[in-house]
Amino acid sequence: MNIDKRVLNLLVIIAFSFMTFWWTFFIFHEPFELYVVVSVIFIRMLASRFIYSDYTLSWSKSSQKTFLIKSLVYIVAFFIYMPIFYKKITLSFMVSELFFYLFSVNFIMYAYYSFIHKSNTKKTKSLVIYGAGSAGIKLESEFLQSEYKLKYFIDDDKKLQNRSIDGVKVISKDSLKTLQTLKSLKFDMLILAIPTASKKVRKDIYNDLSNYFDEIKILPSIDEILRDKDFATQLQDISVEELLARHPKDLDKKTIKIFLQNKTILVTGAGGSIGSEICKQCEIFGAKKLILLDHSEYNLYAIEQELKDIDTVCVMQSVVNFDTLDATFKTHKPEVVIHAAAYKHVPLVEANIYEGILNNVQGTKNVIDASIKNGVQKFVMISTDKAVRPTNVMGATKRICELYAQNSNGKGTDIVAVRFGNVLGSSGSVIPKFKSQIEKGQNITVTHKDITRYFMLIPEACELVLQAGAIGSGGEIFILDMGEPIKIVDLAQKMIELSGSKDINIEFSGLRPGEKLYEELLIDESDYKTDYESITVAKPTPYDIDKLNTDIKELIECEDKLAKLKEIVPEFKHQKNL
Repeated sequence: MNIDKRVLNLLVIIAFSFMTFWWTFFIFHEPFELYVVVSVIFIRMLASRFIYSDYTLSWSKSSQKTFLIKSLVYIVAFFIYMPIFYKKITLSFMVSELFFYLFSVNFIMYAYYSFIHKSNTKKTKSLVIYGAGSAGIKLESEFLQSEYKLKYFIDDDKKLQNRSIDGVKVISKDSLKTLQTLKSLKFDMLILAIPTASKKVRKDIYNDLSNYFDEIKILPSIDEILRDKDFATQLQDISVEELLARHPKDLDKKTIKIFLQNKTILVTGAGGSIGSEICKQCEIFGAKKLILLDHSEYNLYAIEQELKDIDTVCVMQSVVNFDTLDATFKTHKPEVVIHAAAYKHVPLVEANIYEGILNNVQGTKNVIDASIKNGVQKFVMISTDKAVRPTNVMGATKRICELYAQNSNGKGTDIVAVRFGNVLGSSGSVIPKFKSQIEKGQNITVTHKDITRYFMLIPEACELVLQAGAIGSGGEIFILDMGEPIKIVDLAQKMIELSGSKDINIEFSGLRPGEKLYEELLIDESDYKTDYESITVAKPTPYDIDKLNTDIKELIECEDKLAKLKEIVPEFKHQKNL
């Protein structure tokens, strides 16, 4: 027969009160006073019923708060019955009984909790939790029933180090390394239980400790974590994006907000990797209205669905048609234009030279011309490191776009370009390709063992683009600090390690048409600084705008497009077959 646990709780009050009073009467050498015991039990039962509904508390879910509630309930009861009996029984007697009672009730409660949660699973794996805060302690309790045995907490707080939590020692990172060196320890899993940690902190911890663990998991950030669900179910693998990401220290969000707030902004390529993030940032920084322009129906739909707190207008349109573009500008009157629409995939543009030139060169010219014609305050163009001494058609087209942007300035619209390298996780980057190959169990293909690229996270790149746009006065080509270039073979190896796959190797397929071993961000070293370390400005390249207009027209119409590209961009050295 199942007894209601609330009734059982009241029976515990009766049983333990009799026991503690009997023992206290015994040690104080006092005769047993039944009416005192019955009266106290009655008052304790009333207190348990009406103060925090103590009698309903679940012992199997007990915590420190449960202990405090129970203690408070019976202390309140003490102050009710003590005045009744203070002439008959001494204060020392009643206080002794109370503390014995509190100890007994809470001891049996925690003993029951420990028994219920005793793990029957054999502990075959070792676990270390980085972070001895509330998240780490919650994870400790959630792993009690698992095959993992918690060996240590790691915490950077020196006040916690060399202490213990539930019998588990808290140590520092350096102590773990020393233990590993002395005892040749190899742990199965490390959990980063610091939801507030920045990506840089996570990266540093991974780089410091990854050699000591077979597997590393992280809790989501404080903004993403679901507190009403077990933390153990929300653990994630650390991503390669986090390990490679740069974190600009001089991001000026106030300047970006002033630039965008309460303005109507048109974004071309709004559904692409860069364009969609630019749109999200415009929403965050308080833009009044967004004109989303993209020729892809699905991409346009997808980004519109993500933007919930801003007025949006979707325009399904290609930038190569000036008349329809001009009509869009006349209708919506944007104050700021951010031009992210472009073909960026090097081999595809090599295979489709005319379409690449038409979309990138003519499309950019159209957007700049429409911006000037319709009185746009500021135009910001997204460029690429491949525009520097280009070896492929895509890079050459983007260099012409830079020239047109720089030399069209001064007609009422401030026109700037922003040049940076690869963004992590974009549709054209190597990371999605490598992930797909790993998921299929295929070897990773890298074009060359020495090939390097610059990388930056999409949100960080877009924030710096907007910051550069905000400080631009027209005519500048801004260059984002991308840090040190990363060898693609190292990136591939890191992704294999993170996947835990043992049978995946790296194969070299040879450089593709137009691809070079390394990218550059400067044509020469004659750049100058801005107020921000993460943003510099390239030396201007004068080009008569009338001649450039004629050259672009001839480029679109001529048969030998490579020769014309080389004429406009003398540093273009086409590497078609390597």
